[in-house]
Amino acid sequence: MESSGSSEAKRITGNNGEAELKPCDAESKRAGWITFPFITGAVALLSVGVTGWMTNLIVYLIEEFNVNRIDAAQINNVINGCFCLLPILGAIIADSVLGCFLVASISAFIASMGIVLLSLTATLDSLRPRPCGNKSSSCRAPSNLQLGVLYAGIVLATLGASGLRFTTATLGANQFESQKDQSTFFNWFFFALYAGYVLSSTLIVYVEDSVSWAFGFWLCVAASFTGLAVFAAGNRYYRHETPQGSPLLSLARVLVASSRKWKLQLAPNRDEFYYGRDGQNKEVDVPPRKNFRFLNRAAVKTDGDTKSDNSIAKPWRLCTVQQVEDLKSVIKVLPLWSSVIFLSTPIAVQNSMTVLQALTMDRHIGPHFMIPAGSFIVMVMLSTSISLALIDSFRSPFPMWKKLTGSPPTVFHRIGVGHLLNVLGMIVSALVESRRLRTAHLQHVNNHTVPMSALWLFPQLILVGIGEAFHFPGQVLLYFGEFPPSLSNSATAMVSAMIGIAYYLSTVLIDLVRRSTGWLPEDLNDGRLDYLYWLLAGVGLANFGYYLVCAKLYEGKDGKSSSNLPMANVAGEKE
Repeated sequence: MESSGSSEAKRITGNNGEAELKPCDAESKRAGWITFPFITGAVALLSVGVTGWMTNLIVYLIEEFNVNRIDAAQINNVINGCFCLLPILGAIIADSVLGCFLVASISAFIASMGIVLLSLTATLDSLRPRPCGNKSSSCRAPSNLQLGVLYAGIVLATLGASGLRFTTATLGANQFESQKDQSTFFNWFFFALYAGYVLSSTLIVYVEDSVSWAFGFWLCVAASFTGLAVFAAGNRYYRHETPQGSPLLSLARVLVASSRKWKLQLAPNRDEFYYGRDGQNKEVDVPPRKNFRFLNRAAVKTDGDTKSDNSIAKPWRLCTVQQVEDLKSVIKVLPLWSSVIFLSTPIAVQNSMTVLQALTMDRHIGPHFMIPAGSFIVMVMLSTSISLALIDSFRSPFPMWKKLTGSPPTVFHRIGVGHLLNVLGMIVSALVESRRLRTAHLQHVNNHTVPMSALWLFPQLILVGIGEAFHFPGQVLLYFGEFPPSLSNSATAMVSAMIGIAYYLSTVLIDLVRRSTGWLPEDLNDGRLDYLYWLLAGVGLANFGYYLVCAKLYEGKDGKSSSNLPMANVAGEKE
């Protein structure tokens, strides 16, 4: 994130049609640490409200709306995909039009109204189908009105929650001038975010399962509106950044401009390229590189592209050399980025299937307490958090790696370890499911609880969580290190998009398996979910090989190979 560098700024439109920041009188009187409790407090409360319904949605759809188990998992995957992809749209709107505060405030209100609709479905009997009776009776499907209210609530809640993800973090970082203060803010920001997630995934989910769905959902409503009130109360202290235009739009301009000049012949003369209004004083004052030469046409000046003062007259026909090189830096990481999509797809499948497995297993701890099925996934986040703390504190196993190989690990090594741990997690998932099925068949269990403790699901979740501690920060480190400064914020967007696409791919994969095999029936005890896990392990292993090829061929900034890209910790120190 970049701080403003001044007390405030205002936008004036330059001759190239893009917004520029100019110093002006401070609009906000404060900013700094006085804004900290408002932003982090709001994030924690909004996180409770948002994830309180989302974490337990599969169970709610099955128990209250008589939805097929696999269909419920599919719906959950689509929602999670939207939850990860839509923040990019919110970030573009914030950067280009409304600013972070307005987008976050509007999003929080939309999310709260969506949760209100969901709470009404849990409160009013007329908005839910009749519950299923005994196993011999058929379950009544929900009516169009009931589905309409349910899906309207889900859409609004998901849309609002998505708009909060990037904008609150960006707004908070913009309150601080120094990188040290911004780093400290991010540490506490994510702590508040995860604390809210853990609270909602345990306490709220327990209330929904053990007390009532209505009470649990209305607690989410209360948390959301309280978070919105806390966020709005700090408005007078916030420093508001004026929208400057999204860097993603500049990348789109390069594609359009190069396409419009596809017949243009490139010449070696450096003077034919556009370096910016001030020419040689720009960040890039040498001709564009020869890789992806087709894109270089976007920076070639032709008649009518510039005005008399050398500013851009047609932004969608002429771009700077810097903008062209920015797009090339994004294209170079796309093969690596695609490998991580297939890394995250098995995790997305596991997240939804674990809930369905838990519903069929003995979830009791002692005679009086039963773990909610929706709470099992919190083990992934807990193991990730603990692993990150251990990695940061002890820097292990990095010294051992250096002793064995004679060189320090790179960021690609860190991501690669995450790949292998994820494959191992899928193998353990397959073995545990095989044991669950054997137990169900030996006990002649049919659509009933299998006499096997659901705690057997923990090892696979812990392994995947440890893997995330390696590959997820590694991805962020790679993108932040390899992207130019103008696209540093887009690194987070690429990670979020990666996870969103993985959820959609998991939906396609599950649907394909359902249509072509008998592995995923309504009653998992009659299926072969373990075969699906073995398939995911095989896909993960093949994807690991693809990743190794991409990492070996990758050349970073200044032509550095993957073996020369050091791994850094959060503070930016080299290992």
